[in-house]
Amino acid sequence: MTDLIFLALLVSLSCGVLAPRLLGDGGIGWHIRNGEQMLRTRAITRNDPFSSTMQGQPWYAWEWLYDVLIARIHQGMGLNGVVFFTALVIAGTFALALRLTLARGGNLPLTVILLTLAVGASAIHLFARPHVLSWLLVVVWFERLDSWDRTADRAHDRALFWLPLVMLVWVNLHGGFLTGFMLLGLYGAGSVLRWLTAPEPGERRFAGRRARLLGVITLLSLAATLVNPYGYKLHVHVFEYLSNRFLMNHIEEFLSPNFHGLAEQCFALLLVITMIGLAAEREKPRPSLLLVILFAAGSGLYASRNLPISAILLMLAVTPILSRAGAGAEAHRELASGLRRWFSRFESFASRMTRMELSLRGHGWPVLVVVLGLGMCAHGGRLGSWQILDAHFSAQRFPVLATDEIERRGIQAPIFCPDFWGGYLIYRLYPETRVVLDDRHDLYGESFFKDYLKVIRAEPGWESVLEQERVVWVLVPAESTLANLLSERPEWAAVYRDTVAVLYRRRSD
Repeated sequence: MTDLIFLALLVSLSCGVLAPRLLGDGGIGWHIRNGEQMLRTRAITRNDPFSSTMQGQPWYAWEWLYDVLIARIHQGMGLNGVVFFTALVIAGTFALALRLTLARGGNLPLTVILLTLAVGASAIHLFARPHVLSWLLVVVWFERLDSWDRTADRAHDRALFWLPLVMLVWVNLHGGFLTGFMLLGLYGAGSVLRWLTAPEPGERRFAGRRARLLGVITLLSLAATLVNPYGYKLHVHVFEYLSNRFLMNHIEEFLSPNFHGLAEQCFALLLVITMIGLAAEREKPRPSLLLVILFAAGSGLYASRNLPISAILLMLAVTPILSRAGAGAEAHRELASGLRRWFSRFESFASRMTRMELSLRGHGWPVLVVVLGLGMCAHGGRLGSWQILDAHFSAQRFPVLATDEIERRGIQAPIFCPDFWGGYLIYRLYPETRVVLDDRHDLYGESFFKDYLKVIRAEPGWESVLEQERVVWVLVPAESTLANLLSERPEWAAVYRDTVAVLYRRRSD
């Protein structure tokens, strides 16, 4: 089952029905171009090279390591390689989550059901961006901490010292490294609670020693985060960005989830199952695990971008609890005899399947498919005469034809466009043409983002913003309010139009 889930996700995300989703976010474009620039200059980017408004201004390229990695993949395998690598990380993350959940006491049928819900909740953020590496690292981080928390084995104490080394990589890959510290804090709080409530002096000393050990690991991990191109200034920048209420309230991915979507409904169902599992648990849950569940539920409800990690954590935490509850259901005399017999048969079946799954070794088919996929990426996505992989930006989502027109005209003046198109234009047009802005909201800041929203929403004063920035070219969605207003202004002329985008040029005086 581990292999089947891995292969199903890898194939569907790289060349199947889910493949177009991975290039549904244009931000991967500036990641690739920034990585290429660093490979070319052999230096970390410290000033913005892509926009006309912030050109030369300090920029914290805090995902620089991912940018270099993805640029190297792009150089050798193109967008097919970018998509295949992302699919490989996502498939590996959920396959690892399944295997670890089984090892922690989850039975196979329940694990597969909850894993499917976690995959569904993660669909909201299935993009070729560095955050998918944080999904994988969260699974690893949780496994190390939870294995340590539920056992007294000194080997798990030693294993904790790998976490600062993981953090050393994580802090240079993605801002999701903050989740690692949240988990450290939650398990630290759980250890302190055990120390405070321990009934025996020996247990109290043991709990105190473990709390101190986790404190040391936290300090070492914090020190590891300083090993980045920007030092402590990165921490200040991240804090200022995440504490800016205007940005957090107006950037879509930081808003609370809309539960009319399928991904959000999968997460809601996970929450319901989690409550059922906690209610059915006969033993008092470990304080640390309960805190992790509360954190996962709260963070998922707070911002839609948190749904994937929250769903993964809920699946990892609650599946063993549900499995234990199901295993003991047949002993509950208050249940109907027929229901007890059903639980008994289900538990017998689940135990057999779980033992079989854990006894299997090898993973030959996944290795073969990965090697085959890498070979296809290196040969333009082809397998013999068949085109299997064909990664590209969707012409229905991005201004592909309009950008062709910009290239044909040789336009070099900066182009104003929606922030979600900025990364795509950078990918296609840099370095010949720059954008006025893109989706690096931490770079542009609150003041500029307010001006951008004024223009894109066609609010009073939008024309003065374009004049202030000396914008000559505007590329907007064809059916947008801004496109309609520009069509009515005599100083703007539509030089290209298709069903997706309209390109306007300011007329000369």
